[in-house]
Amino acid sequence: MPKTNDPRAQLKRDAALAAVAQIRDGMHVGLGTGSTSAFAIDGIGRRLQAGDLKNIVAVATSRRAAELAGRYGIPLTELDQVAQLDIAIDGADEVDPNCDLIKGAGGAMLLEKTVEQRAVRLVIIVDESKLVSKLGSRFPVPVEVAEDGWQSTRDALAALGCEVSLRNDDHGPFVTDSHNFILDCGFRDGIDNPRDLAAKLDKLAGVRGHGLFLGMASEILVAAPGGVRSIVPQR
Repeated sequence: MPKTNDPRAQLKRDAALAAVAQIRDGMHVGLGTGSTSAFAIDGIGRRLQAGDLKNIVAVATSRRAAELAGRYGIPLTELDQVAQLDIAIDGADEVDPNCDLIKGAGGAMLLEKTVEQRAVRLVIIVDESKLVSKLGSRFPVPVEVAEDGWQSTRDALAALGCEVSLRNDDHGPFVTDSHNFILDCGFRDGIDNPRDLAAKLDKLAGVRGHGLFLGMASEILVAAPGGVRSIVPQR
């Protein structure tokens, strides 16, 4: 069981369990990556072990998610082996009033997006601190880039009006599961037009993926001290 010895962790767990309650027998499920998604994986595993959930198959969005699922005995398959997913459950770094998202603090947004675009429903689980009036207000946009020529990609990103930094870990540049680097792009006053920015990022040579998840969420489950509420996008 992930630790719940602080109030924020408890909120993450509450949101995760509300999402896990939507999973039914026989579903194909996408498993997100990150601290909030870890609570969802735990909840799925406990339902399986209790016999409350049967015959599901899951697709993980990272090696970390796959390893955690394995510990809980959650059956896994590859995305190419399923036509579509019934539901995907994942966290987010920011959620705006349109239910658009910034994701990728955990460095898995490329496979997360690939998996979650195949889901009939994408349920996002967050605590209330992740709600923002404008994307980019608190978190940079992570952009996954090819290692070769990353400096040129950095310069092209900076020309879009952001401050760009190479993500590092204890061993040097952070390397994703897809063997790419991540450039975190901070916008001082937030992002005025996320869709325009996403379109520009999609066209840049060297960009393999980015953390703007726009128009993808089916439901946002927001945990607060008073309980979990559901936000459904109006599209």
